[in-house]
Amino acid sequence: MSKFKKKKSGDLPAISTASLPDIVFMLLFFFMVATVMRENNLKIENRLPVADQTEKLDKKNLVMYIYAGKPSSRYAASAGTQARIQLNDKFAEVSDIKPFVLAERAAKREEEVPFLITALKVDGDTNMGLVGDIKKELREVQALKINYTTRQGEATDNLRQ
Repeated sequence: MSKFKKKKSGDLPAISTASLPDIVFMLLFFFMVATVMRENNLKIENRLPVADQTEKLDKKNLVMYIYAGKPSSRYAASAGTQARIQLNDKFAEVSDIKPFVLAERAAKREEEVPFLITALKVDGDTNMGLVGDIKKELREVQALKINYTTRQGEATDNLRQ
């Protein structure tokens, strides 16, 4: 005959770890989907002006960005305090815009090239002379679709700043 053992009331049952890998993979996939990687690190101050009539761009992959503004305080010692141009992740001169646009065109498929848009993200305090020089360079390379990036709001708010 077998002996029966009395169950001790103080013991907790062992925790099942069978579903632990599933939980880990769900968290991994969540963070992979929810994380957005920044394309460019801004080296300039970029307080965009306000506009009341704005439109959203449909295809962001067909946009090449040109940033203009004063270097941020972190880069002011090496880049100075005058307004500068930033292409991708580095400071550039006005003469660097043509090769930048041509390189962006070469990186896209041939059928997408006519739909490329140049977006100017210009700080509100930047001199219009720099913007005019940028536009002149874009005209010479036939990049005529230009978008000015702004924030949504009342245009009169630009006067108060």
